Amino acid sequence: MNKAAITLLVVMLVLLTIGVVMLFSVSAPQARDRYGDPHYLLKRQLVWLVLGGVGCVMAAGLPYPKLHAVCVPTLVVLVLLLMAVWVPHLGVKISGARRWLGVGGLRFQPSEFAKLALIVWLAHWLTKEKRRLNQFGRGFAVPIAVTGAVLVLILAEPDFGSTALLGCVALGMMFIAGARLLYLLPTMLCTATAFCMLVRHSPLRMQRLLAFLDLEKYKQGAGYQVWQAILAFGSGGLNGLGLGNSRQKMFYLPEAHTDFIFPIIGEELGLVGTLAVLLLFAALVMCGVVISLRSADIFGQYLGLGITLMIALQALINIGVVTAWLPTKGLPLPFISFGGSNLMVNMIAVGVLLSIFRHSPAGGSIEEQEFFARRAATELDVLCRDNKSTSVHTESGPEHKEPGCNE
Repeated sequence: MNKAAITLLVVMLVLLTIGVVMLFSVSAPQARDRYGDPHYLLKRQLVWLVLGGVGCVMAAGLPYPKLHAVCVPTLVVLVLLLMAVWVPHLGVKISGARRWLGVGGLRFQPSEFAKLALIVWLAHWLTKEKRRLNQFGRGFAVPIAVTGAVLVLILAEPDFGSTALLGCVALGMMFIAGARLLYLLPTMLCTATAFCMLVRHSPLRMQRLLAFLDLEKYKQGAGYQVWQAILAFGSGGLNGLGLGNSRQKMFYLPEAHTDFIFPIIGEELGLVGTLAVLLLFAALVMCGVVISLRSADIFGQYLGLGITLMIALQALINIGVVTAWLPTKGLPLPFISFGGSNLMVNMIAVGVLLSIFRHSPAGGSIEEQEFFARRAATELDVLCRDNKSTSVHTESGPEHKEPGCNE
């Protein structure tokens, strides 16, 4: 257990180091041309790195059970901030999207902080209602309604990537906690259908979907960035062109310091560098799962798994997009891409995982640790009740009972 926490911290620091080095390599030419200072973007990222470090230390030192008391007001504040992006002179519009709030020279994305706030609230609610999770009202309708309200606000910015990410995390947490598949599966199908309809009525996203289906045909249009990313991976080969020697960042791949920084890693550091990054993320996810499952209480387990799922899915989606395995989404690579709000939130999230490790009493009960056994038990309990309510007593033999059901 101690090794998991130490490894988690070391992996995060290594990823942050890679992010700082690659950000300087990628952003220096653009920053020089755009701002007259090759270190401009790096300086901004370092400011957020310091803030994230402070947040990580504070989160690690705070006993995570205290989050029960602050999760509701924190979520309410974040919902208000999500609404505030539409307030003139307060919300900042960039490239047609209102995702930022700006005060003076400071600019941040409320949606990034809303992700973590919603995960904490879901862990709190699922723990509080753990004995009623098989019910439609408190076990399904309430968490889905709150999640849906937050997702609608994020989608309106618009931010399809964050909406899809947070929706998957919320459904994953509810599934792990024991919400009935009878409710979750139709919700997933309806959400996927609604998403497809939104994409169909959005020309930009429809073009991105078509480019995903036939990248070569749209390589000069909607698929331009992904096509250039593939060329960057190919140029890097096994060992790469060397740090700072990328050609794609200079002339071909716009905004490579944000969502498309991973292809530049592939070009400059080669297959060796990209595999190293993948292994680091795999190690981070494994450590998060180990810490979560060994937490002594259910709240710590739900919270830790929700955070781990958030980081894992974000990395998976980003890498899937730049390697042409997924349609284009605007999600940065955790700890590496340029983006202060995302960096700070991910560092705070790691701090919460460290808090779960530090403040969990050694050796939680077997019942509280057996997640998937509890998940199966919930479904079996519902099946047994349904079976008993519909079974018919006959004179020819006893009523039918499912294996494992108790009278």
